[in-house]
Amino acid sequence: MSYRKLGRTSDQRKALLRDLATDLIINERIETTEARAKELRSVVEKLITLGKRGDLHARRQAAAFVRHEVANEENNQDAVQKLFADIAPRYAERQGGYTRIMKVGPRRGDGAPMVVIELV
Repeated sequence: MSYRKLGRTSDQRKALLRDLATDLIINERIETTEARAKELRSVVEKLITLGKRGDLHARRQAAAFVRHEVANEENNQDAVQKLFADIAPRYAERQGGYTRIMKVGPRRGDGAPMVVIELV
């Protein structure tokens, strides 16, 4: 199995993907570079599959990866709770393919191809 290194050491790469996955779960739509989005896609799909499983072990596995940021202020819901309560039930009938990547053009400055990745 191969993956993109994203110009980072393994711990930096894991931290980047944790941050991006948490942001995508909270906001359900983020803008990033194409390479990051393509790597993020597999991470988020695995997290949503854990959410669909829904047992305690799956919840702890997801909590170990996702950052503990508040997703919803009014009911004090964090990212893991949103994943299991809101996002996973939405995809109960869907067998994978939970994300969509749309190109938005090059980034001003370095010309990196930018995309919007969102939950379908």
